[in-house]
Amino acid sequence: MSESTDKPKETIYYDQRSVALRTTQTIYFAKEHDKASIIALLLNDYKKMQVVIVVKSKKKADALSQFLNSKEFNTTAIHGNHREAQQKEVATKFNLGTLNIIITTDMILKTLELENIKLILNHDLPNDAQEYYNRLALMKELGSSIALVNPEDELFLSEIEHNMKQEIEEKILEDFVATEKPTHTKKDRKKKPRHKKNKVRKIKE
Repeated sequence: MSESTDKPKETIYYDQRSVALRTTQTIYFAKEHDKASIIALLLNDYKKMQVVIVVKSKKKADALSQFLNSKEFNTTAIHGNHREAQQKEVATKFNLGTLNIIITTDMILKTLELENIKLILNHDLPNDAQEYYNRLALMKELGSSIALVNPEDELFLSEIEHNMKQEIEEKILEDFVATEKPTHTKKDRKKKPRHKKNKVRKIKE
């Protein structure tokens, strides 16, 4: 009888450093009112992959889902306003591959038991750096993360990067043109430079 040549399965670690090292991470600096348009452009490269978009509020989830569906993406928003049965139904569709984009909040994301996530798209960075790593850990093994960062969130970004002892690669969408900020929104706070670098990043107009 021949001996088995199967290699033992490699142990997967879920500490911040391990999660960060195995996840391809990218950031795009964006004003809040431009995020939906940027996400639509980014998703063109992920139309057949399982994607989770994380937002801070139910209102944002619904609005983004409506916008992306108008652009012919297969998305569903799921959050605390939906019954547990609805949440389980959406998770089942995602795990079967009949639904490939879920938009949700951190609170609900932890309960969905999603499988085969290939991309975590952070519409909003969490206030707590650990929550950022919790999102990435849901991919279990290899996956990608994209984060949209507005000027007010750079402090949260600095904390995330400090914890993993490296900066996340920044990219710019060449096809994207920033729009004028709506007049009814609040004024931007003064933008602070990222840690370790004495420079100010500009969003392409």
